[in-house]
Amino acid sequence: QLQLVESGGGLVQPGGSLRLSCAASGFTSHSYAIGWFRQVPGKEREGMFCINSRGGITVYLDSVKGRFTISRDNARSTEYLQMDNLKPEDTAVYYCAAQSGGICSPSVIPYDNWGQGTQVTVSS
Repeated sequence: QLQLVESGGGLVQPGGSLRLSCAASGFTSHSYAIGWFRQVPGKEREGMFCINSRGGITVYLDSVKGRFTISRDNARSTEYLQMDNLKPEDTAVYYCAAQSGGICSPSVIPYDNWGQGTQVTVSS
């Protein structure tokens, strides 16, 4: 059974850092496209990044450019979202998602499997 399990969320002060992990089981994550999304209550889930099956990275959300980065560990079949210089407006539930065709999209529609989400709260 394909599964994505996220970890690493929590409460952090403005300017702080967090690293989210997205561990894949039942499949090798690097053979899929992995998207990172976030959602705040009352708003649609928005795409931030995607890494395709060849390792190419696309950034969809301007507000995180230069502060957030993504990476993958093929050996561990784990994806990472490094978030630096966090701001209160980054507060959201963060999700990773897998797209079996290996092709990236900022839309939630093409993604087949989703992590459970992890809450990130940025507050002093």
